[in-house]
Amino acid sequence: MSLKKSEIWEWKNWKISWSLSKKSTCDKNINILLVHGFGASKKHWRHNQDYLSKVYNCYAIDLLGFGESSQPSALLNYEPIKKNSIKYSFDLWSNQISTFCSEVIKSPVYLVGNSIGGVIALKAAEMLQDECRGVILIDCAQRTMDDKRLKKSNILMNLMRPVLKTLVRQRLISNTLFTRAANPKVIKKILEQAYPSGKNIDEELIEILYEPSKRKNSKEAFRGFINLFDDYLATDLFDKVNVPIQLIWGEKDPWESLSEAKDWKKKFNNIKRLDVIKGAGHCPHDEEPEETNKLICEFFQETK
Repeated sequence: MSLKKSEIWEWKNWKISWSLSKKSTCDKNINILLVHGFGASKKHWRHNQDYLSKVYNCYAIDLLGFGESSQPSALLNYEPIKKNSIKYSFDLWSNQISTFCSEVIKSPVYLVGNSIGGVIALKAAEMLQDECRGVILIDCAQRTMDDKRLKKSNILMNLMRPVLKTLVRQRLISNTLFTRAANPKVIKKILEQAYPSGKNIDEELIEILYEPSKRKNSKEAFRGFINLFDDYLATDLFDKVNVPIQLIWGEKDPWESLSEAKDWKKKFNNIKRLDVIKGAGHCPHDEEPEETNKLICEFFQETK
């Protein structure tokens, strides 16, 4: 992993951690911003940031609540406003990304997002308009638990859903779930699902995911996210983004349907390509970085 120095950007009184790999000799003032997925951080791009910086200057950022960024307490819709609390949402994170691009990068960007980072990248691209050159979605979150995706025919889920929502609002429940998940043994088991080939599941990766969970307020972004039952879907945003989009998908992603990604490619004209990485899972950028980096660079060439 490249040991790039982390920088701090002050945003809404919060500290946002980011890093830059600057190797490009390209004359064009274009940049790349990498947006991680749920529970990850900028360090999850350990096999991508330096490589992609050969093409354009490449930034990586920790979303609010994750990595080394500030971790304010989660504020749910029905709760009174409190100091050092915030409502975690896709609008919040997308505003963070678009403002970072405007205030720190200050020139056109390609946005690359994994999992929920993909939805955030799409919304940020809508906000940035002409300052975004393209969006690369790596196993973009399809958010199957969102209210908008409920099927009327699923009677059992419809009956259980109010109970589920009530439970996860409780800090005792959300904190317990987080604590059980935030240990190296469980993290490794989750990674074995997410990385079906087993490639690059190493101590460094486990530490990348485990280290931020030891921080005092690390449970709060988890609580905020698992209570997002009515927020943006990628399909809400595709038609609002006027830039070319690339989908990169792990063939064996256990959580995000490849067949749905294929449907997206057929339905939305601005999705220019869908690249499937054989044998890979939910995070092909880390499991199969050489292939992922090559595909991203092809997209850069096609859209420059």
